[in-house]
Amino acid sequence: MQRKGCCMNSNSGKNETCQSCEFQDNLDILRQINFFSHLPLEALKVVAYLCTRETFKEGEYLFHQNEDDGLAFYIISGKATLFHKDKDGEHMIRNYLEGEFVGGLTLLGPLHRLFSLQSTTDLTCLMLNREKFTKALEQFPDLMPKILKIVVDIVRAWEERFLSDYTASCDACKHHIGVSLV
Repeated sequence: MQRKGCCMNSNSGKNETCQSCEFQDNLDILRQINFFSHLPLEALKVVAYLCTRETFKEGEYLFHQNEDDGLAFYIISGKATLFHKDKDGEHMIRNYLEGEFVGGLTLLGPLHRLFSLQSTTDLTCLMLNREKFTKALEQFPDLMPKILKIVVDIVRAWEERFLSDYTASCDACKHHIGVSLV
């Protein structure tokens, strides 16, 4: 997502310019993520500054089932596959592609992962951890009600998608409806 002209200046100040471009790219990405998009610009700038980028090689795990790493990921490039392990083995759930955000709820508090996420190609992610996100929230204490509203909206949208895919003849599905009633 690097913009044309970024980091193409003379050697003097090149590192500073690259960091400035990366910061702006991070800010642009955060504006696209529903979890962050409704936050005030000043708060978004702090969060963009706290984000890091990491590259994973094909086959590397971003996280493992049952761990609480407190990390959220935005896939800048590449592809990853979500797996769930149970008594019958490991099952592929779905793929995550460029432009998808994974793990926002881990930023809000301890949460043991129900899944594992493995890169299926070389993968570059924008990452944020819970500790840094919490420090950003401390600077903007009025943000928590906005974030909670965003989470509620995300849960409602998820359940609306579930209902649109729901088949009335699926008895097992009936027990999974009502997440937004929690």
